[in-house]
Amino acid sequence: MSMMFPRAGSRRALTGAAAGVVALGLLLWWLLPLGEKPPSGTITFSTGTRAGVYQKYGELLRTELRKDMPGLKVRLMTSAGSQENVERVASGEADFTIAAADAVETYKLADRAGADRLRGVTRLYDDYVQLVVPTGSDIQSVADLRGKRVAIGLPNSGVRLIATRLLRTAGIDPEHDITPRADGIDTGPGRLGHEIDAFFWSGGLPTDGLKQIAEMSAFRFVPIGDDLVTKLHESGGATRYYRSTNIPESAYPTVQNGAVVPTMAVSNLLITRADMDPRLTEWLTRAVLDSRDGIGAHVHSAQLVDVRTAIYTDPLELHEGARRYYRSVKP
Repeated sequence: MSMMFPRAGSRRALTGAAAGVVALGLLLWWLLPLGEKPPSGTITFSTGTRAGVYQKYGELLRTELRKDMPGLKVRLMTSAGSQENVERVASGEADFTIAAADAVETYKLADRAGADRLRGVTRLYDDYVQLVVPTGSDIQSVADLRGKRVAIGLPNSGVRLIATRLLRTAGIDPEHDITPRADGIDTGPGRLGHEIDAFFWSGGLPTDGLKQIAEMSAFRFVPIGDDLVTKLHESGGATRYYRSTNIPESAYPTVQNGAVVPTMAVSNLLITRADMDPRLTEWLTRAVLDSRDGIGAHVHSAQLVDVRTAIYTDPLELHEGARRYYRSVKP
């Protein structure tokens, strides 16, 4: 009789182990779409300039994708910004990217190569236009930039697109009425006050490149009033994606001292091409939405990603894979 107890214990242990394996299998089947094996392979993701939000978001998203799709290699490419990003995806140089809606629309309106193949995956967060000058500057408005040394962003960047439109709307020729500089968020802050008098930046709030100098040196924001944004809208085309808003007082508290700053914003889209694998795109869309809080802990603007607004990827129609995901979570 004494020999029967270990045998019974062994049987119970084996039964328990088997049940655990079954439970684990059922859990994985429930967590993974239709019990599928995660997509694998290699994709290229075009990000943005170093010290910018696109670059940091891309790095964090790559980490999140590795958790869900360990067999998927994500290659990141830095870029000048939105305009270059759109061109890269349209041409096939990159598979996914982030780009501002006005840059996407500009590419489409120009009927450039591959524009008809572009598709939306997710609406992410808004970029805020940030016009930065030294604290003691006499620049109080966009019109005051005449005759100044102004960084208007890298060629083929979204910043360049917005800055030149704003300057022209304010009656300033960006080629002749200012001394234009091709600085981005990676170099502009360090040259402010001695090599440049002002610089434009368009990005999520707060942007690390500005947050860092806010703690070390003094600068302030030049307001971009509703009257200027309204006038910009009247020019038509891609300008319909701009909206008047305020930089909230919490964005750069050591600079704003409790005050909001009037400016304008434009939405960012995660985009791809129509020929991208639907199953991969569905998995990637799910990862983007599921990782909102994780990425948002490091990129504050990413906290605003929401499944209820993510489907609005105008001016692009949704990719089939993204559409599958949104249908699967529809209440």
